[in-house]
Amino acid sequence: MYWNEKYECMPRDELKELQLSRLKNTLERAFYNVPHYRRLLQNAGFEPGDLKSLEDLKYLPFTYKKDLRENYPYGMFAVPLSEVVRIHSSSGTTGKPTVVGYTRSDINVWTELMARSLVTSGIQKNDVIQNAYGYGLFTGGLGFHYGAEKIGATIIPISGGNTKRQVMIMKDYGTTVLTCTPSYALHISEVIEEMGLKPEDLNLRIGVFGAEPWSENMRKEIEGRLKITALDIYGLSEIIGPGVAIECPYKNGLHVQEDHFLVEVIDPKTGDVLPPGEKGELVFTSLTKEALPIIRYRTGDISRLIAEPCACGRTSVKIGRIEGRTDDMLIIRGVNVFPSQIEHVLLQFGETEPHYQLVVDRVDHLDVLEVHVEVSEKMFFDDVRSLEILSKKIQNEIETTLGISVKVKLVEPKTIERSEGKAKRIIDKRKI
Repeated sequence: MYWNEKYECMPRDELKELQLSRLKNTLERAFYNVPHYRRLLQNAGFEPGDLKSLEDLKYLPFTYKKDLRENYPYGMFAVPLSEVVRIHSSSGTTGKPTVVGYTRSDINVWTELMARSLVTSGIQKNDVIQNAYGYGLFTGGLGFHYGAEKIGATIIPISGGNTKRQVMIMKDYGTTVLTCTPSYALHISEVIEEMGLKPEDLNLRIGVFGAEPWSENMRKEIEGRLKITALDIYGLSEIIGPGVAIECPYKNGLHVQEDHFLVEVIDPKTGDVLPPGEKGELVFTSLTKEALPIIRYRTGDISRLIAEPCACGRTSVKIGRIEGRTDDMLIIRGVNVFPSQIEHVLLQFGETEPHYQLVVDRVDHLDVLEVHVEVSEKMFFDDVRSLEILSKKIQNEIETTLGISVKVKLVEPKTIERSEGKAKRIIDKRKI
């Protein structure tokens, strides 16, 4: 089922012509209206008229999060503030917030893309969507909200938190779709059990989860606990918000909305563009944004391009599941470690819960990685010998995966802090 078949199934040649035309417009908008881009492009010896083909994209300079911070709050806007109808921003917990503006046209495009995304995931007009993404400056809540209204679905704008109330509403209001972070979906599944309910007592059928990396095993865990189809959605506010890419029910990659965004995968160290299939950092260029055009934005997200056709009939390129970030990648004794690698291992063991934290410290000048993971209620009351065997099995499996030694600490059920948004997976105590 398609929301806009013309663009979702557009022949590749036709799509590339559209992309080139829109890229030229974006370059002109950025060059003539944003001093930062004009300076960058002139330093690179490139002017909008030099763009002859999509292959020329690789000659354009990258945009980094620090560029948005250094031009805080409105220095990257390509329109006067009088044309901006909404502002979103990051939390700014690691520095100045990144501020994103939207013209009325930008909001209409975003709403269209979210409508497409929801329909791509199998959501229909008759669904009741419980939107547990945060509302406010974060883009998640309002992004889903307007997309759901666009397709005519019923949306419950509950935001995150107050989980028992979430479950009560889920049951009483007949919620059929849950949207939130995957870690919060797992927490909701626990609370459902604590309240003496079963998935069969609810009407849930689909979950659309994003805003943090999650593994295939976590998908299986969520689907098993909530008896739903769990699908991945991707986006970030600097590009537009959620709806940049979405999985269809075939679950073999996230379809990129290519008529509005150009996607590249680059080597994070050299900046060289990588071919489909090779893993690297995602880079996006907007094609239709008015208020905040973005050129070759380095997301920090690690993924790969999937160019093979999809059985759903959409012609867009896909990206693989986000496997980590360049900036939350841990380097332990010279080895690159992503939390998702460890999560994948942990969820292979039925005796553990999908809640874990990675604690990194430096002892005698040597990095030490300790993996804290909750055991199941049944396993916790088992004998000490069984716990020791489980701990050793997990340790061996992680060490085989990562190629470095680790310590595994099994902890009591429900002792690792739960999150209503993005889970805190890493505690780095190193003083470097």
